[in-house]
Amino acid sequence: MNDGVNGVALAVFIFFFVLVTAMGFLAARWRRAENEHSLDEWGLGGRSFGTWVTWFLLGGDLYTAYTFVAVPAAIYAAGASGFFAVPYTILVYPLIFTFLPRLWSVSHKHGYVTTSDFVRGRFGSKGLSLAVAVTGILATMPYIALQLVGIQAVLDVMGVGGGEDTNWFIKDLPLLIAFGVLAAYTYSSGLRAPALIAFVKDTLIYIVIAVAIIYIPIKLGGFDDIFASASDKFTETGAGGVVPDAGGQWTYATLALGSALALFMYPHSITATLSSRSREVIRRNTTILPLYSLMLGLLALLGFMAIAAGVKVENGQLAIPQLFENMFPDWFAGVAFAAIGIGALVPAAIMSIAAANLFTRNIYKDFIKPDATPAQETKVSKLVSLLVKVGALIFVLGMDKTVAINFQLLGGIWILQTFPALVGGLFTRWFHRWALLGGWAVGMVYGTVAAYGVASPTQKHFGGSSDEIPGIGEIGYIGLTAFVLNVLVTVVLTFVLRAAKAPDGVDETKPSDYTADAGDPGVQVELPPATAGSSH
Repeated sequence: MNDGVNGVALAVFIFFFVLVTAMGFLAARWRRAENEHSLDEWGLGGRSFGTWVTWFLLGGDLYTAYTFVAVPAAIYAAGASGFFAVPYTILVYPLIFTFLPRLWSVSHKHGYVTTSDFVRGRFGSKGLSLAVAVTGILATMPYIALQLVGIQAVLDVMGVGGGEDTNWFIKDLPLLIAFGVLAAYTYSSGLRAPALIAFVKDTLIYIVIAVAIIYIPIKLGGFDDIFASASDKFTETGAGGVVPDAGGQWTYATLALGSALALFMYPHSITATLSSRSREVIRRNTTILPLYSLMLGLLALLGFMAIAAGVKVENGQLAIPQLFENMFPDWFAGVAFAAIGIGALVPAAIMSIAAANLFTRNIYKDFIKPDATPAQETKVSKLVSLLVKVGALIFVLGMDKTVAINFQLLGGIWILQTFPALVGGLFTRWFHRWALLGGWAVGMVYGTVAAYGVASPTQKHFGGSSDEIPGIGEIGYIGLTAFVLNVLVTVVLTFVLRAAKAPDGVDETKPSDYTADAGDPGVQVELPPATAGSSH
C-alpha cells in the first residue's frame, strides 16, 4: 500500500469523475418530456429507452462496484468458491426471458412503476404489496452502502483521506463529496442520469478488463504461473482451492441458484427493466446481457492474479485496487480506479431511485396520502432518494465493513422471499394472497434467524450466508432454504384457504395484459394524461 497520494492516478480519477458529474446534470435535458412531474418520467426515464440504452443501464445496474471488487476479492481469499457469481449470471438470463417480458407488458398496460404495484393489482392486497415494498427497501439499503464501500476502497488505495488515525471528517471527506454529487444529479435528473453515465462506466470497465487480462499475465509470467501461485497459497493455508472441493459443492450450487433467482427481484433491476420502451427490447436484452458474464469470468481471474503478484492486504476488498496500483502505470491505474468508482455511482443512483419509488407508490400513496398528485409523488420520491443515500452513507461510516458485506448477503436472503408473489403472480392467480403473505413471513423469519446464528472468525452473528440445510445435513445457501420453506407454506395455506373459501382479492389484470406490446392497439397506460404516473 502506498504511504502517499498517487497524484497521477488521482488526477485521472478526478477527470472522469467530473466528466460523469457533468453528464449526470446534463441528463435532465436528455429525452426531456413535456410533463416532468411524474414518476414515469423521473423514476423510469419516460419508459422510453431502446435496446442499447437498456443494455447499458441493466449492465450498469447489475454489475456494480461491489461485483468488480468483491468477486475477485472472494477468489483471492477463498479460491474457486468465489466463482459462484459466474454461473449464477448465466443461469439468470434464461430465467428472466420467461417472466420479464410479461412483467413489462402488464406494467405498461396498467402504469405500474414498482413490483409492489403489480402485486397489489394482481392480488388485490395492500398488505402483500406493503410486504414486498418493505422487503425491497430493506434489501436495497446495504446494497447501496456497498457501492460507497467500493468508492472508499479505491480512495484508500490512492492514498486519499489519510490513514486510520486521521480525523474522521478529513478521512471520509472525499466519500462525502462523492455522495453529495451523486445525490444532487440523481435528484435533478432521475433515471436519465445513470442511464447516460452507464455508457462511460461500461466502456471503461471493458477497456480495463481487456488490458488487465492481457497485460498483467504477461508481467506475471503467464497463466500457468498464476494458477501455480494460487494453488500453492491455498495448499499452504488450507482455505479453498483453485477447483471446488467436495465439501463445498452444495454451498456453491445453492448459492449460485439462489442468487440467480434473487437477482431480478431487487427493485433496481425491475426499475431498469420497466424503463424500456417495448416488450421486444426486454427480450433482446436477455439474449445479449450474457456478454457481461463473459467479462465477469475474466474479471474473477484477477483474484488469482493478485495472489501471483504478491498483493498483501488486511481487507480483501482492497486486493484488486491494490493489484491495479502495483501492476499498471499510474495513469492507467487512474483509469481503472475511475471505472470502479463510476461503477459504484451508476447502480447507487438506480438503487436509490428504485427504493424511493417503492416508498412513494406503496407506502406514501397507499397508506398516507391516497389522493397524492403526480407532482407530489415525484417530489416525495426525490426527497426519499436523498434519505436512502444518507442512510446508506451512515451505514458505511458507522459500521465495520465486514458487517456491511454480510448484511448485503442478508439482503439477498430477504429479497428472494418476494419471488413467489412476483414471478408466481405473473403466471397464475392460484396462490391465495394470505398464503403468499404467510409464506413470505416464514421465509423472512427463518432466513434472518438462520443468518443471525452464523458466526465467522471476525464476528459472532451474521458471519455468512450459508448454514446446514434441515433434513439434508449439507451446508447450503440460507436464502434458498428459506425460499423452499416459503413456497411450501404458501402452497399448503393456499389449499387450506381455498377449501375454507377465504375471500380473494380483486385481480385488475386480464390474460391479454401479459403479452401486450407498446405498439398493440389499446395498449396504453390506463390513466388520463392529467394523472399519468399516479397509481391505478
